[in-house]
Amino acid sequence: MKSILLNAYGEAPYLADVAMPEPGATDVLVRVAAASLNPLDNKLQAGYLDGVFPLTFPSKMGTDLAGVVEKTGSLMSRWRAGDRVVARLLPTEGGAFAEFTLVPEDQLVLIPESIDFDQAAGMPTAAATAWQALFETAGLTAGQTVLIHAGAGGVGSFAIQFAHAAGARVVATASGDGMEIARRLGAEQVIDYRSEDFASVVSDVDVVLDTIGGETQQKSFGILRRGGKLMTVVSPPDEALAKAHGVEAAFIFHSSDAKRLSAVMKEVVSKRLSVLIDRSVSLESFDEAFARQASGRAHGKIVVCV
Repeated sequence: MKSILLNAYGEAPYLADVAMPEPGATDVLVRVAAASLNPLDNKLQAGYLDGVFPLTFPSKMGTDLAGVVEKTGSLMSRWRAGDRVVARLLPTEGGAFAEFTLVPEDQLVLIPESIDFDQAAGMPTAAATAWQALFETAGLTAGQTVLIHAGAGGVGSFAIQFAHAAGARVVATASGDGMEIARRLGAEQVIDYRSEDFASVVSDVDVVLDTIGGETQQKSFGILRRGGKLMTVVSPPDEALAKAHGVEAAFIFHSSDAKRLSAVMKEVVSKRLSVLIDRSVSLESFDEAFARQASGRAHGKIVVCV
């Protein structure tokens, strides 16, 4: 079968022929229909996360996938051949960018009929991260104001919709075509970060979702009300700076969680939310998708169709 592999940190991923995996007692063999890229994939390839997610080479790539159950490792499994499923694999294991992959049976979630494979593949990391940050950690409620950085990105596009559906007032940063996308998804105010300083435009914000880090994260502390919360998915926040501003700050370290993914899937279906897809490419054009993800210019998710 075909699979995307990485031979060493910093090297280009490549398409290779590998042996078909055989499911163990608690595994399910999934025929992959679609898989999506995340910033995590670029960081893993560059070796930035070696201290957290060390890879063993050659390493299979990809965490987010949707497909069809091909075979189970146990006759007692609740999954059956033909089931449409979505899952997030462990970053150290990878394997989403392949024709077939093994998934622990407790990490699979059934895909509703109204969701296609491309949409489902776009949800596991981005949508679940946004959900975890806004509701599980920040406790965002109706009537509060939230600022979402990079509102047209993978996490940002889901965060805008989740917050809007929950009755919060949504402010987002974006640029170019991303500004209209953010408005369409539910942002009441969109700030062009190329020409406006968000720190001089908004204040007394209840929650900030930081997907950029660096100076953006530092300046975000100043726009929060006292007691407000900064959620970052990029790097651990400056605790001293948070204390000085009288706010809370948390680093959202997303992990695979089938229960959370199932809740997110139900929210997307029940509220008729969108899965923003930047582009879909074939497995053979993976290098194009990988470069697009690394550019930081993608609007929503980049999907690899297998």
